[in-house]
Amino acid sequence: MTPESPRLIADIGGLYARFAIELERGQFTHQASLRCADHPSMEQAIRAYLDSVSPLKVAHAAIAVANPVEGDQVRMTNYHWQFSIEETRQSLGLDTLVVVNDFTALAMALPKISAADARQVGGGQPVSNSVIGLLGSGTGLGVSGLIPAGDSWISLGSEGGHTSFSPRDAREIRVLEYAWKQFDHVSFERLLSGSGLELIHQALASGPSLSAPEITRRALEQEDAQCLATLDVFCNMLGTAASNLAVTLGALGGIYIGGSIVPRLGEFFDRSGFRQRFEDKGRFRQYVEHIPTYVITAENPTFLGVSAILETQLRTLQNSAGSAILSQIRRLHPQLSPAEQRVADLVLAQPRSVLNDPIHDIALAAEVSQPTVIRFCRSVGCKGLSDFKLRLASGLSVSVPITHTQVTLDDSMLELGAKVLGNTANAVLQLRNELQRESIDKAIDLLAAAKRVEIFAVGNYAAVAQDAQMKLLRLGVPCGAHTTPHLQQLTAEVMNGDSLAIFISSGGNLPELLELQQKVSERGAKVLAITANQSLLAKRADAALVAEHNEHAATHLPMVSRVLHLLLVDILVVGLEMRRVVGKGADSARAASPTSPSAPGVRIATPLRPAISHSQ
Repeated sequence: MTPESPRLIADIGGLYARFAIELERGQFTHQASLRCADHPSMEQAIRAYLDSVSPLKVAHAAIAVANPVEGDQVRMTNYHWQFSIEETRQSLGLDTLVVVNDFTALAMALPKISAADARQVGGGQPVSNSVIGLLGSGTGLGVSGLIPAGDSWISLGSEGGHTSFSPRDAREIRVLEYAWKQFDHVSFERLLSGSGLELIHQALASGPSLSAPEITRRALEQEDAQCLATLDVFCNMLGTAASNLAVTLGALGGIYIGGSIVPRLGEFFDRSGFRQRFEDKGRFRQYVEHIPTYVITAENPTFLGVSAILETQLRTLQNSAGSAILSQIRRLHPQLSPAEQRVADLVLAQPRSVLNDPIHDIALAAEVSQPTVIRFCRSVGCKGLSDFKLRLASGLSVSVPITHTQVTLDDSMLELGAKVLGNTANAVLQLRNELQRESIDKAIDLLAAAKRVEIFAVGNYAAVAQDAQMKLLRLGVPCGAHTTPHLQQLTAEVMNGDSLAIFISSGGNLPELLELQQKVSERGAKVLAITANQSLLAKRADAALVAEHNEHAATHLPMVSRVLHLLLVDILVVGLEMRRVVGKGADSARAASPTSPSAPGVRIATPLRPAISHSQ
């Protein structure tokens, strides 16, 4: 990296958002810590920081958050901020925005932490090229680990802090009984965190409640016996949690302690009962005695891990086809015509805008004609604009971002149309990514084996059932679509082992459909569900094709889910017809082949006819 390409690195917790600019690898400047409470959203906090480091121009950013990160939508556990990664990236004008769990990032920092940045507590020696464990207390209790993978490491995304707390002595039993008065489930995080320190103190002390910083100060300054007892219990509990993690992961490479609390305890932690409790593992004492434990003392170590993850992501993008097309544009730039060079400059400066904009807007922004845009695409080796965008897209995202944008009353008709089409397109892409061959094969097996098919649906999904009936009848499959309760009950009564029942339901938990499914199954018929993953209907069915979406379950106008169900029906019907064609080809081959097994082999190529013309 050079000073011309600064990167934004951030670590956002429940109280503070910490920022830095990385100009050279591993070198962080312009460090600042902003109170989360002073900003209405994460995006506003980032903007405030970027304004403070102006005129530095940041194109790539990576953020660690104290929260699980799954998909595009992030809802912070210990603070009220929630955001879309892709929308935030676009709003901030970034080329790249990577968001990761904070302890996943801290785990990735461990291989980069020097001996001077970690203090060993107790004995033990690390085994090289072995699993490493990590936990740390702050606003919550973070848990993670590293698995060696050749020359690199794989970090574990974990919510191990929410495992059930297990007391080891009378004081800890007292704390647990006190906590049970407030919480049905007491996890290690309830106690091994800032709020946990306060809870332990309330359980053990008879005086007024104190804040976690005050408890820590009084204990370290030896001025309050009850605060000393609180911190002692805290360290012992952490020893139990660390020991559990060590044996769970087989962390022979060591256990590292991070977070905002323990590194501040200094020698108090080294003298505490942490290590003794860590080794107190009964029959496994000898096993854990050889595992070293360390306290991370590096300043902002999470920055190192966030930086490493961002570097890996950018390297992946640089090696992709989309990056290759950008490199090709730079290389061919001098050979392009002046008008084509203006298009090239636009693509290099605003690749994501070009990816999303229609040809009219691209031509307008580059101040060229639309045919010039097409000529540019062909000059860089693409068949046209669509082919160019496909190659470009593969380099701008590791995967297509799956987002769902809510339609609002303030939307114009154009915005409404764009949101409806965008939500549907993204849902279709997500469905494509999540298709499982085994499920499709099993569903088609059931359909092919059935002598009669009965389709059940209610409400808005009656249209999907009728569409499936029409398509199956065209293939000569005896079937019926039943969308009223009376006919559904009568049909279920006459089904048998030669029948297949197809249930179509968005949520898969409607009592009336579940009752029908049970009756159908009792009659010996097979059940195929087109529904949501992990629903009761999907779990009870003999086979399930699942479609996940972000559409509200109670909406009176289902759009995305109905389209997904129609597509799953198409997959079923086309798959059945293709299997029939292949079967006919095999029969023809057997009929035309010589009867003698020793005769030369004869292969007959059977052209596949179109299964269904969807334009009809």
